[in-house]
Amino acid sequence: MTHRRSVCMILTFLPFCLVVSPAALAKENPTYTQIGRNISVGPAEQVADVTCIACNIRVRGQVAGDVTAVGGSIVIEDGASVAGDVTTVAGDLRLDKGIKITGDVTAVGGQVHRDPQAVVSGNVTSMGGHGLIVPIFLFPFVLLGGLIALVIWLVQRAKRPPVPVAAAR
Repeated sequence: MTHRRSVCMILTFLPFCLVVSPAALAKENPTYTQIGRNISVGPAEQVADVTCIACNIRVRGQVAGDVTAVGGSIVIEDGASVAGDVTTVAGDLRLDKGIKITGDVTAVGGQVHRDPQAVVSGNVTSMGGHGLIVPIFLFPFVLLGGLIALVIWLVQRAKRPPVPVAAAR
């Protein structure tokens, strides 16, 4: 009974902790998350993390965490700094002079345009250009279609009546 009571207490207070913790941290450094709407971090702004889906990110201030864009580009302009990683999927990444990134820089299905005076402490990785996007997003659908076709073929094969074998002469 004691174990069950402990589990009930944890499940009761877990939602409270998940709601209150980010709210308390947001007062210090806000986190921006957008879908289909561009994000711009101004020169005087300090934010925690920046995440964007189907939109672009422009950083001119300070980011204490990661900058991530899926289906959009990232531009980090002169004087900006990012303490975490910078990642874009299906978009380009531009790093201007005078910027500082403490983590890694990764572009999947896009290109990294880096000024020689841009400082990146981690690794810089660019996996393929825009031509890589189609196979990455198409592969799961082709695989699923193949599995469905296999199941249909097996069901139809099982429904066919057996073919009688001709008697040997």
